[in-house]
Amino acid sequence: MGEVFLVRHGETEWSRSGRHTGSTDVPLTEHGREEARRLVPLVRSHRIGAAFTSPAQRARETAELIGLHDVRVDVDLREWDYGGYEGVTTVEIQRERPGWFLFTDGVAPGPPDHPGESPEEVGERADRMLAKVHAALANTEGCVVLVAHGHFLRVLTARYLGLPPGDGALFQLATGALCRLGTEHGRPVITGWNVRPGS
Repeated sequence: MGEVFLVRHGETEWSRSGRHTGSTDVPLTEHGREEARRLVPLVRSHRIGAAFTSPAQRARETAELIGLHDVRVDVDLREWDYGGYEGVTTVEIQRERPGWFLFTDGVAPGPPDHPGESPEEVGERADRMLAKVHAALANTEGCVVLVAHGHFLRVLTARYLGLPPGDGALFQLATGALCRLGTEHGRPVITGWNVRPGS
């Protein structure tokens, strides 16, 4: 069975400044595009059986730049709904809520179209996505690639390993990085993390 490749989209203006970017459709910076292009050799060196991307333009453009074809857009790969914290940095939030931590405390309620998600709700989405990944792996001889967002992919990794959603906090994930999830002796493991050419 193939591995699962996780690709966090390249840099955006908001990711560079630390602003929580959930529903806001921020484009890649030129540096973010270059981060994505640098992943091409890492992706092309493997057989890709299926590929999925978040609907956000920063993820879709990253998928295109790394040379993925027949990519399926899946809403379950969207970033954490930050609700009232959309566009706000952790430092700014902690001025009002000292000690606040996304993976344990969740977010403040937002508008009706983006009310916010708890860690558990993000974990439920990750579980749905993992069910699709396992189905794809069972029907292909290659790897499955997911192009998405930092916080969501961290939660998905925790769930893949059988950990609670909040344990996504353990897996720092840089922009324009590739991670690999696989198995060892039938058990889920991380086989590569924050992989970038030259790192």
